[in-house]
Amino acid sequence: MSRVVLGVGGGIAAYKVANLLRKLTEAGHDVTVAPTASALEFVGAPTWAALSHRPVATDVWTDADRVPHVRLGREAELVVVAPATADLLARAAHGLADDLLTNTLLTARCPVLYVPAMHTEMWEHPATVDNVAVLRRRGATVMEPASGRLTGTDTGKGRLPEPVQIAELAELLLHRPDALPHDLVGRRVVVSAGGTREPLDPVRYLGNNSSGRQGYAVAAVAAARGAQVTVVSANVELPDPAGVDVVRVGTALELREAVEKATQDADVVVMAAAVADFRPAQHAAHKIKKSGAPPEPVTLEENPDVLAGLVAGRRPGTVVVGFAAETGDDRHSVLDLGRAKLARKGCDLLVVNEVGPDLAFGQTHNAAVLLGRDGTETVVGHGPKSALAAALWDAVAARFLPAG
Repeated sequence: MSRVVLGVGGGIAAYKVANLLRKLTEAGHDVTVAPTASALEFVGAPTWAALSHRPVATDVWTDADRVPHVRLGREAELVVVAPATADLLARAAHGLADDLLTNTLLTARCPVLYVPAMHTEMWEHPATVDNVAVLRRRGATVMEPASGRLTGTDTGKGRLPEPVQIAELAELLLHRPDALPHDLVGRRVVVSAGGTREPLDPVRYLGNNSSGRQGYAVAAVAAARGAQVTVVSANVELPDPAGVDVVRVGTALELREAVEKATQDADVVVMAAAVADFRPAQHAAHKIKKSGAPPEPVTLEENPDVLAGLVAGRRPGTVVVGFAAETGDDRHSVLDLGRAKLARKGCDLLVVNEVGPDLAFGQTHNAAVLLGRDGTETVVGHGPKSALAAALWDAVAARFLPAG
């Protein structure tokens, strides 16, 4: 059980944080909620107490004999601040300590995750930009806000990311506190995710079980580490990762076209999508119905090898990462097949993982071996998919990207 402090800022998005609190407690963490006085105007202390099963830490005077303004920060293994309003980010950046939450931020020596939420103009104001830069320079993780509907009829960047996305980054920092250095600033990253679907008729298709979770985790971690990220998303039913651009596709041909367009100025391309090797040679214009006669055989034709095409056509300096979802066979292990694929494709790094019932596809956790073109093999043990994503970016940053 990990000790987490959940600091709640005074923004309308505070109501969404109740769902984040539930996700953290259901994951088995001991969560103390420390709302600001303005946050309590939006969501009252009884709600936080009921969901956390703990007393709510609201001020420095309650239980003063236990010195809460020091104890909370010292004992925490993670501090999450959501919503992190413009005012709260400013007070944290300037080291102010005028309430329990800002005192906790000064005494905490654990990872701190800020989750901004505010109007677009406030997020883009030079003062906020500077404050975020200060916090990141000191080692804090500041998520990029999502884009979408804001308070009233406004839309734009500044929306609180979905609670499930915040919880995933929180789990990553608890699993590995050093997982989110801000080391991809200025890098342009393209990630493919999900599984392609090749239509047979208007209602049927050939597809696979990829949920897109691993690709989305790769994209989310890259964004948290400072990269400008584009996701080419094939049939994924997950919330868009906060702070990234999403291009939606369906088939392998659509994915190839979108990836090639997006990678024209990319520094790193990660092909995490499960791309169908074959597609029906014919697409029926109407739904194929039973006729009582034996069905016509389905003739297949090969889809293009998107990964090999990227390697062959990349501009100098572009790093290409592939994924190999393997099952092994009677003669070859999963790793044997992965090594052969790395040699065949020619990419810089290949993520090899075993798939099957309750393995990889659709799961929240994964394990893999990272094969480098330099002959290195790095084992990533079973853990959250975000942890595998962090290990991938560690390898890319250390081996292929020049410093600075």
